[in-house]
Amino acid sequence: MPIATSAYEHAYSDRRFWRKLRGHAAGAGRQALEKALWLYFAVQNPATPKWARRVIYGALGYFVLPLDAIPDLAPLVGYTDDLGVMTAALATVAFAITDDVKAQARGKLDQWLGPAANDAAGNG
Repeated sequence: MPIATSAYEHAYSDRRFWRKLRGHAAGAGRQALEKALWLYFAVQNPATPKWARRVIYGALGYFVLPLDAIPDLAPLVGYTDDLGVMTAALATVAFAITDDVKAQARGKLDQWLGPAANDAAGNG
């Protein structure tokens, strides 16, 4: 059953977003963090239309809530629902995920976690 992300827009704030990322960086994994950062940096871009911002804020609002369909503290599967919601949002607003957005996200991830294996090998 799809999750109506518009119900979660109210839950989003920059403060909650960064707190969630810092507190759960290791547990969420690079893939989930990358998608969250793509959405975050896309919504910061003034060229992103208002309707796309609503989609993004809904997905990020779902991400920052401590209680969701699959609790984030559940081993191995805790971020599955968050990743699904973010993936659906990304499919909807793919045009807003520019190379610049991806570079900003990669820079933040590298700052926190070190370069990805393919980046360190010069492949990415």
